[in-house]
Amino acid sequence: MGGGDQPILDLVPIVRRVVGARIRDPHLVDDLVQETLARMMAARARIGDETLVPYAIVTAKNLVASHVQRQDRDRRKAHLVADPGSEPGPEDGVLGTERRQLVAEALRRLPAEERELLVAHEVQGAGTASLAAERGSTAGAIAAQLSRSRAKLRVEVLLAERTDRPPTDRCRPVLIALSSGDRRRQQRLDCAGHLLECDFCAALAPALLDRRSGGSANPEQRVRVTRDADVVAARQKGREVAAGVGFSRTDTTLVATVISELARNIVQFAERGEILVCPVEEPGRRGVMIVARDVGPGIRDLAGALTDGYSTYRGGLGLGLPGTRRLMDEFDIVSEVGKGTTVTTTKWLRDRPAARGRDL
Repeated sequence: MGGGDQPILDLVPIVRRVVGARIRDPHLVDDLVQETLARMMAARARIGDETLVPYAIVTAKNLVASHVQRQDRDRRKAHLVADPGSEPGPEDGVLGTERRQLVAEALRRLPAEERELLVAHEVQGAGTASLAAERGSTAGAIAAQLSRSRAKLRVEVLLAERTDRPPTDRCRPVLIALSSGDRRRQQRLDCAGHLLECDFCAALAPALLDRRSGGSANPEQRVRVTRDADVVAARQKGREVAAGVGFSRTDTTLVATVISELARNIVQFAERGEILVCPVEEPGRRGVMIVARDVGPGIRDLAGALTDGYSTYRGGLGLGLPGTRRLMDEFDIVSEVGKGTTVTTTKWLRDRPAARGRDL
């Protein structure tokens, strides 16, 4: 990280106190501190060291005031939002019937052997041991087959709800790999790349992924980015990963700032993309890796885009790729015109003794 950015990062405790005096939600405090930090960095060239503190305080107070005004406006309009909270009615019975019909249609799409196995276990109550004895198999093998069949059934139910068909032969295998949670198969099929290119599967994937994320903690966080709301979600996930690794609040805010810049680039310039944030570990050090991948026009002048002063768009944080590279310890970018861009960057914990070379 460049020395010019350190004075701004040193202001984080002051900014946090200013925001925390009016805001109680810790996640919202983090958001507003991060936005203050981003604005300070964007205006760094115009601010002398002696005015950094008052400028940061004024910026933070303005952001808090804007948030409070939005809250008040939303509260005044709350009566316009319908919230019926009605008791179950006749339509609920119709929906239940439709759901059973969808499941029946999905079952018919499974191979006969898998369909019979699922019905015997789920409907008739047969145990895995008795099913294994009937089929000359083992209880473990039957349990594994049931798990695979359930994953297929979930996909077929979603497909049965659609009026259109999967556009490619890859769609069904990708969806089944997501439904089963088979990470090796997901990697072999390049599920992440397929979801970026296929709107059909991207629309179905959340139902499969949300179901699987209910119980176990997953240190890897992946956020599909197509709109401004996704930027907020991506940086929140980044904070969670960074905090889990052990980063300080200051460096966690820094990670969130980088994610915001990369995600906003996707929203502004690309058709769609994703942000991946995950812990990384090497001998003697730990850190966080951020991968921003998009399907878009690519960058024609990559050397220029990595130069300070390169034109930025309205609504960004003003960091650009050069600022992003300075804030992180390692940085790599690959861009192909007409196909898209992938930025991979890593931040290492400061208290690790190993040397931190920059990949510039």
